[in-house]
Amino acid sequence: MTLSAPTVDQSANRFRNASQYYTTGRPTYPELLIERVAGLTSLERRHRVLDLGTGPGFLAIAFAAHANHITAIDPSAEMLEVARVNAARAGVDIAFAQRSSFDLGAHFGQFHLVAIGRAFHWMDREDTLLRLDQLVEPEGAVVLFSDRAPDVPANAWAAAYQTVRDKHSAQDKVGPAARSSPLSNDAILLASPFNDIERHSVLERRATPLERFVDRVLSFGATWSRMAPPRIEDVANDIRVALAPYAIDGVIHEVVEGHALIARRSR
Repeated sequence: MTLSAPTVDQSANRFRNASQYYTTGRPTYPELLIERVAGLTSLERRHRVLDLGTGPGFLAIAFAAHANHITAIDPSAEMLEVARVNAARAGVDIAFAQRSSFDLGAHFGQFHLVAIGRAFHWMDREDTLLRLDQLVEPEGAVVLFSDRAPDVPANAWAAAYQTVRDKHSAQDKVGPAARSSPLSNDAILLASPFNDIERHSVLERRATPLERFVDRVLSFGATWSRMAPPRIEDVANDIRVALAPYAIDGVIHEVVEGHALIARRSR
């Protein structure tokens, strides 16, 4: 399902090349974390969910089993195409729209839950939360999702990976410029209508093919900003060499930490 017409923000084109690597490169959020958030926010099948800045559709697809209707928006046409393919493979019906946070308004209707993954820092965060105050139901919530590689022995590969990523990434001048202020997400939320905050994390062991780490580096816009012309094989070879000591039969056993910051209005 697709909603109409686009409004594209300044960061949308950044992911034109990177979008094809998101699905295979970026870690999905742990299923247990999705279930915890659904329970803690009292999300029911009758409710509507908005996935804001959906990217490859990870959160929209994950919450499809917990809600009646999922709307997923992103300013990047390339990202939305990837998300549509992923939703079709998962067999879920999601309403997609090429929109940005600046397009949020009453015409979207009301939502019990607004999920935002790796996208909040691209938005005018203060403006976005004020707009969401008009769209989130009184007992609803805004949830910020993120992930990281925690400092555990299984993630000994992380330093070598970061070295390669830094080598092939341009200085990121777009991301910081897109921020509405230098304040942390915590500070922004505490000053917003959604200032009742709680944190939840789930650690999950995964067996990830080494080739997925190649895709992971290529999923970052800063990598593509450096590649003129694209040198995909250079990136791939550097990752393979750097991570080979940590792989067993071509697989790296990593630990992914999925994190959810649940923000509600003051009770």
